[in-house]
Amino acid sequence: MISVNDFKTGLTVEVDNGIWQVIDFQHVKPGKGAAFVRSKLRNLRTGAIQEKTFRAGEKVQKAHIENRKMQYLYSADNVHTFMDTDTYDQVELQTKQIENELNYLKENMAIQVRFYQGETIGVELPKNVDLQVTETEPGIKGDTASGGTKPATLETGLSVQVPFFINEGDVLTISTDDGKYVSRSNN
Repeated sequence: MISVNDFKTGLTVEVDNGIWQVIDFQHVKPGKGAAFVRSKLRNLRTGAIQEKTFRAGEKVQKAHIENRKMQYLYSADNVHTFMDTDTYDQVELQTKQIENELNYLKENMAIQVRFYQGETIGVELPKNVDLQVTETEPGIKGDTASGGTKPATLETGLSVQVPFFINEGDVLTISTDDGKYVSRSNN
């Protein structure tokens, strides 16, 4: 058991028969009444986000999540197949389980797959991924001084705002936290 006073971003807990990851939390001490913890939790099975308030000091069960390094193989009919690189075991996840993560996944990419008591519950992406630009307007010489942005479509279908000097075929580093452009990759 863990106290809600010890919440940290990324912590996984069992609440209301679900497995939840703490996305955000705030300790609140009102002038009148008891202190409480306001939290934003993501359900690791469904991806749903819920705001929940706990009394200060309330105990919740910590969920022990196992991460295994796996390779994303392919997708077919809303089913995505991953392979353990050590044992060659394969697991499948439904599109609804990893809908957001699919914006950053490429075939043959190595990632962490999450397991809870033998059940496959999702994937953990690296902080940044490198993706190639498949479509964007051509850059115009001299546009870099203005500091503006333009839309670009990446190889996974993700659309991001990029600086004017980015062209089709460039490989970009994209943050998986917020889906924003980080830099042009040297790859």
